[in-house]
Amino acid sequence: MVIFFVFMAKKNEGKFTGFLGWLYDFLHFKVLLVEGLLKALYAIAVSALLLTSLYNFLFVEGGSIGMKFLIFIATLVLGNVAIRLLYEFLLFIVLICKNTSDINKKLSSNVSEKDDNTLPTE
Repeated sequence: MVIFFVFMAKKNEGKFTGFLGWLYDFLHFKVLLVEGLLKALYAIAVSALLLTSLYNFLFVEGGSIGMKFLIFIATLVLGNVAIRLLYEFLLFIVLICKNTSDINKKLSSNVSEKDDNTLPTE
């Protein structure tokens, strides 16, 4: 509770630098960890796809070697395309969120710089 009221008070915005600045931004959700997490999950998913398709090609019984090779190649190509499309869609959502937040910051800073007299009236 003390950290919330003392450290995270709105009056402290921009006051901290280094790790404390990062921590302040992180606790105010200005730093998103989702991008790094998505990149790691993408690498894990592609690696798992490669290992699974390689295992199926080398160790699963049945079928001709030619058909197993075609399935191996098709799994690698189509699986990578599917994983990439899913990853890009999820990253696209995160980027929309970040860009919207940046636009909101810029608009609020522009409005606060202007006098109330210069704002258009409807």
